[in-house]
Amino acid sequence: MSEWKEKPPKGEAGMSETDLMVLEDIQSRIYTLRGVQVMLDSNLAVCYGVEVRRLNEQVKRNKERFPEAFCFQLADDDMDILKSQIATSSDVRNLKSQFATSRWGGRRTKPYAFTEQEKVA
Repeated sequence: MSEWKEKPPKGEAGMSETDLMVLEDIQSRIYTLRGVQVMLDSNLAVCYGVEVRRLNEQVKRNKERFPEAFCFQLADDDMDILKSQIATSSDVRNLKSQFATSRWGGRRTKPYAFTEQEKVA
């Protein structure tokens, strides 16, 4: 006979504490670039459970499915803005390995940013 487990307490809007933690984790991975909210390829890959390089391969192979208004590669200015957002974040988890280094001494390409909407300034 299986044991009944108590359901986690409900938080705001009827969400469990676990759901709220997941939501907060996702929200902490959203940044503002070019006037829109974006998620980096590395964070999106984690959400989908795939490797970053596989995600980026699909973007390159299927450019018609990823218009620039939905997905763009960061420019130098974007990188500076992003670094400042990560450094000033109140959530320390954001600081861990956003720009993960490879055995060659760093990321070889600039990250892609994915927007929720198709609006990029």
